[in-house]
Amino acid sequence: MAEINSLSEFSAVTSLTETHENVVPIHVQKLDSQGRAYATGKRKGAVARVWLKPGFGKITINNKEFDKYFARPVLRMILRQPIVAINRDTQFDIIATVTGGGLSGQAGAVRHGISKALTYYEPEFRTILKKRGFLTRDSRVVERKKYGKAKARRSFQFSKR
Repeated sequence: MAEINSLSEFSAVTSLTETHENVVPIHVQKLDSQGRAYATGKRKGAVARVWLKPGFGKITINNKEFDKYFARPVLRMILRQPIVAINRDTQFDIIATVTGGGLSGQAGAVRHGISKALTYYEPEFRTILKKRGFLTRDSRVVERKKYGKAKARRSFQFSKR
């Protein structure tokens, strides 16, 4: 290695080497042997495992149609948000298994999993989904109950006398 004796020599050497500050990470398509993209999504206490493959828009959750599993229209809307955001309503079949939590948390977990699987299948979708906040894991969970309290923050009723 050449010895550097002055600041001008040092700046000449460092300008030749690449700086890694402006390098954008390259996102590569991640598919399994059957051509499916797999991702896990989480929300509250729910964990969803999602497989995404080319198809006709069929969504199956825990071996049930998603209309039957999520009866409330709001939950179905939450589930379909990432697919609608990229305008690919009938292009992918989605199979998901979800455990834990309640229905709202499960819908959020499946949405998170679908969003991640879409980015693994087609990395160009990442900018759209990231901008809408679908790739960010919602870290809000129920606060734990503390001793000496009725609930997490609620105190027992105070009696002056």
